[in-house]
Amino acid sequence: MDRLKGKVAIVTGSTSGIGVGIAKLFAAEGAKVVICGRREAKGQAVVDSITAEGGEASYHFMDITVTDSIDALLADTVKKYGKIDILVNNAANVGLKDGRVDELTLEMWDNIFQSDIRGTFYAIKCALPYMKENKGGSIINIGSMASCGGDLGSTAYACAKAGVDMLTKSTALQYGKDNIRCNCVRPGLIVTPENEAYVPQALKDVFLNNIMVNRYGAPADIANMCLYLASDESEYFTGQVVTVDGGLNAHVSTVGEFKKLNSRTW
Repeated sequence: MDRLKGKVAIVTGSTSGIGVGIAKLFAAEGAKVVICGRREAKGQAVVDSITAEGGEASYHFMDITVTDSIDALLADTVKKYGKIDILVNNAANVGLKDGRVDELTLEMWDNIFQSDIRGTFYAIKCALPYMKENKGGSIINIGSMASCGGDLGSTAYACAKAGVDMLTKSTALQYGKDNIRCNCVRPGLIVTPENEAYVPQALKDVFLNNIMVNRYGAPADIANMCLYLASDESEYFTGQVVTVDGGLNAHVSTVGEFKKLNSRTW
């Protein structure tokens, strides 16, 4: 407990899913947490849940595609709490199957890039002056395993998340001298209360056959990694892209099929 005591954290996209898991764990570890997203009722429900457990949190409206909204979020956070120690860039437009290259329109491409890389870039850009003034901070970008390799459908989403990987490294390189760390967490298949009913069983089966720990991921799995990256325990850890996927991307593509055959070799 108290691994984030005295710290102020912004978790974007924290009205549902992974963001809620991160925000609640941060609050339980002593951080003052700003819950933000477009859905006020859901955001306030997260705040109420945190305060009921003895934590401190507040809600702030934010639309990751609107720069004025991001500006206001950071400025108001500093006005309310005096500083920003942690920024978790979780908000994104999750387009699992946005289309093949020939199917995508420029509008579809631009919409995904606007939320998944442009918004993350701008949030980092806005946070840097505050973190410099604070003599340091931790930026955590939520990427995706989609950036690990080519896919049959999620073209724009995968490309945008690959951009997040490189943005993470560039930010870490350029601002390490200011005691500002930047890392990226790439989740595997994370089943949340919001998406569980919509993820097809066939997709779950394909993933589970290739996940080495024999279960799907949960928001807590991502939150635990983010807690380490947000805490002072990771002060020598920056510029890294960490995949939290139960071992899904740790093997060659044939492993799942060999598991079915109960064989180690062909």
